[in-house]
Amino acid sequence: MDYFYLIAAFVVSVFLGEWTVAYLRKLKMGQEIREEGPKSHYVKAGTPTMGGIFFIAAYVILSIVFMIFKECDIKVAIFLLVAPLLFAGIGFLDDYEKIAKKNNLGLTAKQKLVLQIVFSFAMTLYVRFVLKFDTDIYIPFMKKTVDIGIFYFPFMILVITGSTNAVNLTDGLDGLCGGVSAVVLVALGIVSRHMPQFEVEYMSHILSGALLGFLVYNIYPAKVFMGDTGSLFLGGYLATAFMLMKQPIHLVILGLVYVIETLSVIIQVLYFKKTGKRFFKMAPIHHHFEMKGHHEKDIVTAFVIITFVIAVVYIIFTRNGIL
Repeated sequence: MDYFYLIAAFVVSVFLGEWTVAYLRKLKMGQEIREEGPKSHYVKAGTPTMGGIFFIAAYVILSIVFMIFKECDIKVAIFLLVAPLLFAGIGFLDDYEKIAKKNNLGLTAKQKLVLQIVFSFAMTLYVRFVLKFDTDIYIPFMKKTVDIGIFYFPFMILVITGSTNAVNLTDGLDGLCGGVSAVVLVALGIVSRHMPQFEVEYMSHILSGALLGFLVYNIYPAKVFMGDTGSLFLGGYLATAFMLMKQPIHLVILGLVYVIETLSVIIQVLYFKKTGKRFFKMAPIHHHFEMKGHHEKDIVTAFVIITFVIAVVYIIFTRNGIL
């Protein structure tokens, strides 16, 4: 594809970011830092959050332009546009609660999970009965599709809620979630071109461009955080895209960093319940490395490089029919 949309999304995102960051500061939409977090993060208190709204806005604007000027399956394109916005809505409510109450808690875990399940169910209904997808999913390495029948709905709900929460857990250091996700999105856009999945190709590049524009303001030291508004949107988009490609398991491969972050939290909780001790110094795992004395810039760089290597291998394996 030509990369006009990626570049245009980057420019629009940078432009919107300048105004948004200043406006969030004016509204005093500052992040509250949890007391049990790394002490090095205390200096970040008051940094504007909810910055995800401007890269989301850039994505929406360029996606609408794409739908107007490119021949595409409008039902698929609208799904890729609207479905992630549902999860951004959950994140927005969560961020607003955190800022309004000044306690960094936001919505309860139960409230967020219920909303995620409801939206995941609605998405699966849309794919199954509006887009008329069957209940087959592609199994990597086996190189065949399997009809999971009645398990399709619970499986997809698990994938969507898992994706949104995993990306959300990755958002803990300046530039971490944005950097990792930008690499994942570029790889997704490249791979979807050869499927072909036209809408996923273009809209993934649009979102990657918008996210790169956000990183201008989010790399260390961050001028703004994406908040749950941005991270839940990204997780929702990735789940939506892989649903459309009928390759939800591929998300686990390409998004391996998200998986590792999530597993570190699960291990920490289970180990603490069993022994009363912590397996990691702090979870998610990026905080463990921080507590061991590594600077967050180095941790972010390492995680992005790891994701880049995974992405290159993923592209090569997919193009050669190994996955």
